[in-house]
Amino acid sequence: PICPGMECAGIVRALGDGVRDRQVGDKVMVLARSGLWQEVVNVPASQTFPMPEGMSFEEAAALLVNYITAYMILFDFGNLRPNQSVLIHMAAGGVGTAAIQLCKTVENVTIFGTASASKHESLKESGVAHPIDYRTMDYAEEVRKISPKGVDIVLDPLGGSDTSKAFNLLKPMGKLITYGVANLLTGQKKNLMAMAKTWWNQFSITALQLLNQNKAVCGYHLGYMDEEVELLRSVVAKLVNLYSQGKIKPKIDSVWPFDQVAEAMKQMQEKKNVGKVILVPEAPKEESKKAEN
Repeated sequence: PICPGMECAGIVRALGDGVRDRQVGDKVMVLARSGLWQEVVNVPASQTFPMPEGMSFEEAAALLVNYITAYMILFDFGNLRPNQSVLIHMAAGGVGTAAIQLCKTVENVTIFGTASASKHESLKESGVAHPIDYRTMDYAEEVRKISPKGVDIVLDPLGGSDTSKAFNLLKPMGKLITYGVANLLTGQKKNLMAMAKTWWNQFSITALQLLNQNKAVCGYHLGYMDEEVELLRSVVAKLVNLYSQGKIKPKIDSVWPFDQVAEAMKQMQEKKNVGKVILVPEAPKEESKKAEN
């Protein structure tokens, strides 16, 4: 059996030999490749990060993957600066909401965000200047109507033909950062035809072709950075500082007990969530009381 879960939050119960920078009782966030959907986990101390004052366990469980990803894409790869423009796909999801908040820490950044129409009001409230309904509109055309030259940065979790569209939307000196292939997932069951189509349409470019375009293409996968301890620790320190200043705050869509994990996954699969879907070992006490009544 496989146990998923790249991030969690909890209290330190015990320490291994030689661990000096953690104490039993510490509240920590944890980052790993997998295996964290459990009540008790055993991880290297280097994969734990102290929770900042005032942060809930739900917020802590929602911080690391989304915000590390969004931060490194926007600032390490994207070099986001004042007066630039950003296109964020799946803007109402976990990485999307993190990216919006981080964009707001830079002066006068124009945010385009794709999401279903039902989520547009929420996106506007969070700082998206131009929400676009990808189901009924061609987002590339909509961006061009407002910004004929395109945008400075595109966050691409989609893959396939959308990566090509993203590259063509970049201004000169623009940056495309691809960090997923969500187009491979078309429903609850595998669709081999859709997977083949996405693979066939995957964006490809040579170094010589890039030379004439004056654009950059970057790839990001947090799961393959688990050995970059110091780098990740420095990013988390910056994020904790931003949280403590009130500039970022993980957005929780809903909280589900472990025994409702299928319903929680369905919430995301049907794209109903705005923000992070959180799993907890047991149902929140308020919900338990309602069930009893």
